Amino acid sequence: MIPALALLAGLVIGLVLRPTVPSWLEPYLPIAVVAALDAVFGGIRARLDGVFDAKVFVVSFVSNVVVAALIVFLGDKLGVGGQLSTAVVVVLGIRIFGNAAAIRRKLFRA
Repeated sequence: MIPALALLAGLVIGLVLRPTVPSWLEPYLPIAVVAALDAVFGGIRARLDGVFDAKVFVVSFVSNVVVAALIVFLGDKLGVGGQLSTAVVVVLGIRIFGNAAAIRRKLFRA
């Protein structure tokens, strides 16, 4: 219940304050969000499987975001930022859908 309330509070604060993202950070934000979603879906799957560990979740969450951002940053410096961004989104998207399928199977026995 606490995570749901925290999510709701964050949404309300974001809608009221309307924070802006610096222009230099804009290319990394979508990648960071996808990386964070990967960690969240992995955490939900681990919770349903009964193997959730908060320490592993936090490390996974932070490391996913940092590694994804570093890959995109490196791609920008090499001049292939778009291709590496696409690669990161594809890989993390596959993981997200895999975890979503496992969650669906666990919840609905289907």
